[in-house]
Amino acid sequence: MSEIGKPFKVALIQMRCVEDAEANLVNAKTRLIDAADRGADIACLPELFRSPYFCRVEDPSLFDLAEPIPGPTSRAIGAIARQTGLVVVAPIFERRAAGLYHNSAVVIDRTGSIVGLYRKMHIPDDPLYYEKYYFTPGDLGFQSFRTEPANVGVMICWDQWYPEGARITALMGSHILFYPTAIGWHPSEKAEFGAAQLDAWTTVQRGHAIANGVYVAAVNRIGHEGSAQGGLEFWGRSFVADPFGRVIAQASTDAEETLIVACDPRLQEETRRNWPFLRDRRIDAFAPVAKRFLDDPERNPR
Repeated sequence: MSEIGKPFKVALIQMRCVEDAEANLVNAKTRLIDAADRGADIACLPELFRSPYFCRVEDPSLFDLAEPIPGPTSRAIGAIARQTGLVVVAPIFERRAAGLYHNSAVVIDRTGSIVGLYRKMHIPDDPLYYEKYYFTPGDLGFQSFRTEPANVGVMICWDQWYPEGARITALMGSHILFYPTAIGWHPSEKAEFGAAQLDAWTTVQRGHAIANGVYVAAVNRIGHEGSAQGGLEFWGRSFVADPFGRVIAQASTDAEETLIVACDPRLQEETRRNWPFLRDRRIDAFAPVAKRFLDDPERNPR
């Protein structure tokens, strides 16, 4: 018989990322220590937190930002995890081999050891988000990592828009899904589309929480990066949704903040008992989801 699990607290570290990689690491470490002092059990940093969001341009010299895993960032964060007793989700630009790079995140346990590695599965290619130039799609699949406070699922940014990833990760027993993120507005589009874009981003992740009866935590950066006339304005708004889809904590759009949020697996149990979506899933009918598009004329006459 599986146990329900004990309550745990998560820390969402919303930060500004500057050109100085060491300054970003110091900022992250300071905020991790503060999170532990405030009672957090698990902390998550934003996507690619060691640098500005470099995918705004295609520049081969920016591959120099990458590092191996284990490497300098995982060792530095591991030391903080060991010092504080935190479990930490730490995003890293991973150099796997010459010419082979991933947008990755490590899960580091309270001993400072790496207990899991996730490589971003869905890679976008949009104006100012030229990630396909830099990142190879992940080849480790969707995963859930067992840690002492809770079972932790990790996906990264663009993965947020795909219900399949959330479902698979939840089915592996996750209590919470973390989405370290770097998402924002094109300033020229903000007035017309900004509110709708932010609402869609929040809504789809609340949907993952509801559909799977799981906590969801999105951890974003803040600040304007790039030219004053263009670039990206990262919208912050890091948040946690509970298994009922309620946003129980959310940060601002423009301030560095560390949200400390209590999560209780008993609420997950209660919610799933009343909304038994996992029980009622028609897994015998879901094979078509694995198709790119259902355009067989014999099955779908026009």
